[in-house]
Amino acid sequence: MNKVLSIAGSDCSGGAGIQADIKTITVHKMYAMSVITALTAQNTTGIRSVYEVSPHFVSEQLDMICSDIRPDAVKIGMVSDPAIIEVIAEKLILYELMNIVLDPVMISTSGKKLLKEEASQVLVSKLIPLASVITPNLSEAEFLSGVKIQSKEDMIQAAKEIALWYDGSILIKGGHLEGSSDDLLYEKGDLIWFEQVNIDNPNTHGTGCTLSSAIACNISEGKDMAQSVALAKEFITGAIQAGLSIGNGNGPLNHCWRL
Repeated sequence: MNKVLSIAGSDCSGGAGIQADIKTITVHKMYAMSVITALTAQNTTGIRSVYEVSPHFVSEQLDMICSDIRPDAVKIGMVSDPAIIEVIAEKLILYELMNIVLDPVMISTSGKKLLKEEASQVLVSKLIPLASVITPNLSEAEFLSGVKIQSKEDMIQAAKEIALWYDGSILIKGGHLEGSSDDLLYEKGDLIWFEQVNIDNPNTHGTGCTLSSAIACNISEGKDMAQSVALAKEFITGAIQAGLSIGNGNGPLNHCWRL
């Protein structure tokens, strides 16, 4: 059985973060492990508070997992503290972990900064270079590239700019682009567009977490990046189309729709 590690924050309401990742990995018939970077008090209507785990405890979790059950792939979600980011980078190198999917949770789709400047810089300089693929949204791709994205052509240019300093694959999520919601995979100069079906369901909480963990599952099996992304998007589409409606706000996906 393939083993997939999620490094992310906890969503006590179960829709995103570690909980979404564990559900996704399990439905892919793989063994899920987790390193928790933060605890959140949240539900479908919003986040009330966040309690960050100490860098030392993050380090301890990583040591205990990697010294015993080696992951076949790693998904990294929101990590907000510079010291935690540095610890994660050190352990990825120490244990020579492969198949790393990084969802660079830095800026919300509405443009709100989720990371302080120092943490963003450490993420860019130390963690992103270790990833096999990064999955920025449009705002994050703008930050990483310095390119203002208003069209699909801008997405291509942004990917090319990021590729000047990052060697891995780049999946720019275009879900909030005006006139298109297609995603772009840029890999060693090759461009692959993934058409996004518009689904009438407002309950999409945890979509980014789920997509990145599904990609991690697929590449852990040796699938190439394009196939891994295509299958992950197919899983996401099914989870949204299932029409789960839970809570009073932006509800979660149905991660179990295949069962």
